Amino acid sequence: MLDQDPQKASLTASEFRSDWTVDEVEALLRFPLLDLVGRANEIHRRHHDAEDIQKASLLSIKTGGCPEDCAYCPQSAHHKEVDLDKEKLMNPKHVVSLAKRAQQAGAERFCMGAAWRRVRDGQEFDNVLEMVRGVNDLGMEACVTLGMLEPHQAQALAEAGLKAYNHNLDTSPEFYGEIIGTRTYQDRLETLAHCRDAGLDLCCGGIIGMGESWRDRASMLQVLAGFDPHPESVPINALIATKGTPLEHREKVQAFDLLRMVATARILMPKTRVRLSAGRSDFSAAEQALCFLAGANSVFYGDVLLTAPNAGTGDDRDMFAALGSLSAT
Repeated sequence: MLDQDPQKASLTASEFRSDWTVDEVEALLRFPLLDLVGRANEIHRRHHDAEDIQKASLLSIKTGGCPEDCAYCPQSAHHKEVDLDKEKLMNPKHVVSLAKRAQQAGAERFCMGAAWRRVRDGQEFDNVLEMVRGVNDLGMEACVTLGMLEPHQAQALAEAGLKAYNHNLDTSPEFYGEIIGTRTYQDRLETLAHCRDAGLDLCCGGIIGMGESWRDRASMLQVLAGFDPHPESVPINALIATKGTPLEHREKVQAFDLLRMVATARILMPKTRVRLSAGRSDFSAAEQALCFLAGANSVFYGDVLLTAPNAGTGDDRDMFAALGSLSAT
């Protein structure tokens, strides 16, 4: 049991830091929940409009057959029992038309994901650049997740108008080897460095519910908060235990566990967009509202997240309507 002194110190520390220790972060995660949420809400309102919740739509532009062995992912070619149809890279014009449809439904950011290990120069990458230009021309924020990439590729994406590159850490450095064996933690950090050098925003978060400890969760958040500047957006994903993957029997993440992650992320990274991401459909509107109170200010929006179900657009409209002001009667 951690003593109370580090916890009190963490809650009263200077807000903008990139030198958090894992002990400090774990102390925050273990803090009495209502006090933790209260402090997170105070910081959130200091740096954000509490009513501004960004809606980001996510599309799989190339599905399945990924050579990585990520234990959580149904798109891995290593998981032979997963029922998933492989699809080639989509046509750029079709992708842009889907982005326009998402925009009309209320999305502000359009994220495109390809199940690749790394970006390779050639026609497919040129097609992705065309997609980015098309989404940017709509006036939407364009984001992609394409695996590892080289500095010149990050620069090409930036020149095409890309706003952000998503490349998650997934978990702590200590637990990482239990989940992924085909690329290293350092590989991920190098890709993020290339993106930052090209002037791209970083969209970088992780997943809870994979069997990691609270210490692992603290360690992952400590790495994220150690970036200077902090990532512009941090997705907090709750594992979707997909049949046929090595993690198919993991229990669902509890709402209060997700709430602790969101609140702690908000305290550690005051200006970052904290995004409720995969697994959100398992939580009620009231549970999600607690996360918004604790500092979440972005959601993935739409019926599908890459290959997994998401909260329905209609349900989200009802939720956001309920969170707004009551009309006069």
